[in-house]
Amino acid sequence: MVRVALAQLDPVVGDLDGNVERILAALRRAEAAGADICVFPELAVTGYPPEDLLLKSGFVSDNLAAVRAVAESTGDCVAVVGFVEPLELRLVGAVASPDDGGAGSPTGVESLTSQPAAHHDGRVAPPALVAGGLWRGREVPTQLANAAAVCGGGRIAGVYRKRLLPNYSVFDEQRWFVPGSGPPVLFRIGEAHVGMSICEDIWADAGPVAELSRAGAQLVLNLNASPYSRGRRAERLAMLRSRVAEVGCPIAYVNQVGGQDELVFDGASLVVGADGAVLAGGSQFRTDLVVVDVEPAPAREVAGDVVALGAGRVPRDQRPLPPTALPEPLDPVAEVYEALVLGTRDYLAKNGFSGAVIGLSGGIDSSLVATIAADALGPEQVHGIAMPSRYSSAGSLADARQLADRLGIALETLPIESVHAATAALLGTVIEGGPQGLTDENLQSRIRGVLLMGMSNAEGWIVLTTGNKSEMATGYSTLYGDSAGGFAVIKDVPKTLVYELCHYRNRRAAAEGFPEPVPGAVLEKPPSAELRPDQRDDQSLPSYDLLDPVLEAYVERDRTAADLVADGFDPVVVDRVVRLVDGAEYKRRQMPPGVRITTKAFGKDRRMPITNGYRSRAGTPTAGTPTAGTAAPDTAAPDTAAGPEAVAARSGG
Repeated sequence: MVRVALAQLDPVVGDLDGNVERILAALRRAEAAGADICVFPELAVTGYPPEDLLLKSGFVSDNLAAVRAVAESTGDCVAVVGFVEPLELRLVGAVASPDDGGAGSPTGVESLTSQPAAHHDGRVAPPALVAGGLWRGREVPTQLANAAAVCGGGRIAGVYRKRLLPNYSVFDEQRWFVPGSGPPVLFRIGEAHVGMSICEDIWADAGPVAELSRAGAQLVLNLNASPYSRGRRAERLAMLRSRVAEVGCPIAYVNQVGGQDELVFDGASLVVGADGAVLAGGSQFRTDLVVVDVEPAPAREVAGDVVALGAGRVPRDQRPLPPTALPEPLDPVAEVYEALVLGTRDYLAKNGFSGAVIGLSGGIDSSLVATIAADALGPEQVHGIAMPSRYSSAGSLADARQLADRLGIALETLPIESVHAATAALLGTVIEGGPQGLTDENLQSRIRGVLLMGMSNAEGWIVLTTGNKSEMATGYSTLYGDSAGGFAVIKDVPKTLVYELCHYRNRRAAAEGFPEPVPGAVLEKPPSAELRPDQRDDQSLPSYDLLDPVLEAYVERDRTAADLVADGFDPVVVDRVVRLVDGAEYKRRQMPPGVRITTKAFGKDRRMPITNGYRSRAGTPTAGTPTAGTAAPDTAAPDTAAGPEAVAARSGG
């Protein structure tokens, strides 16, 4: 039996000292629980993803000093810790620092000739795009590995290097790392031969984990920084069961938790036994330490090198741990809500913001953002600003007030009529007839953006924008108006899901005996920016129940317009939506970061050229349909504190 601890941590990218403290605190808890092994997430020392911090030689050197500090603090419990390894130095026995003696020194650091590393299929990998680093007082070329240090007894006993480097979706690992290669190495811990792997390594059929099994592994550990997207936990569990069936041994999968810029890591670590049963699991969206006794697979013939750890260890109490209940997975909507709360909380906390300010219009989007912010930060740190214009209804202002009262957040009212009139009069001196139509509607939005940013500057609060994915996809937003702010909480949430999240949060409040935060009127009234008389969103866009499925297929699944028509979507709707999406890239490029909850969010996931003459069409263009390379303006207005703008790329907005 091997007692395994999975340390589900929330590291901060670049906070090496803080991450070491988090690692050591979890390691002490694992030791107190009698664990043989404590496994930490991928790149736990640096935080994930460190991105171009890896181009700084000082950062890489400091990361080595940090992993050495972890290694020196280990005793009988083996710690498996993710870090960045420069491949000119092979770490055996200890981690080198710039003051260490180098090859042949008492530290046990060996020189390693840098050769192009081979992929698992034999292809030669190009060198990583990493600048030369200062090492032992001289410049040397540096290649880096995404690695795991296997530490015990105050030293690093061995290092595993990630073999499969993802270069899709939000991942760019081939930009910074070269893949590990060579025969597999096993680590003897207690009576079991244990194999190490990192994230992507475990997803490949007949890949690195299968190779470990053939070498004689009885237990496989997998270190992860796997970002959340909807349904991801179920996908991981299915993969792990498939891999266990392939390799015939249990797998312990530890995942990072927390927000990092747009990404949210959901934890949800898992241990799957050799029979495919889930032995233990970590909480979703919370730090956790999972300790479980795992029965290794029966002993196998060992092929390859074995590193022994734990020699001389005092045997622990062999009584099995009492059974613990597995965490109940969150339902799909609750899962998204918790991701948004965690992503918002960590973005503000890790970047040092003292509070948030939100434009409250009385609409559905700003209501959801305010509710998430209150849950993430506490209501005392959330500040609402209502900014009614001549077009704002009394009902919307009352809805904003009721929402604020139910959440317990502050609300100030700043009517914009006088500023709107004065600005329109000033523009009237250079615009014949004064601002009208979209120009006047966008003017209201931008006035609101100025007021929110003024409050941000004066109080140190971050402005949370309130636009959703449906609006960002179609360009249904105002540059420097509702896009003005520091963090876009629901930028990856389609409008139809906005309603589901509000209903979910209301149901949860009712079940807990609290007032439902989102007023019923907000959920029932047609969405409108209220920037002209009797305005509704469906005057400018297809209804959201038609729009969102088209957007999901076109944006997230990369279906062409012709594919969408073949799938049964209305060709007129498809052509219109595709035109709007393609024409709004220049706006999306200027939007603030926000929480990623789908398989393809705008930003790191989807990188389309702004200047782009290609247009996908459902069929023969009808009269009035723009041809490739052109864009036709259309009216659009989000249900936020800001307002509309022509959606096409050449609207001048």
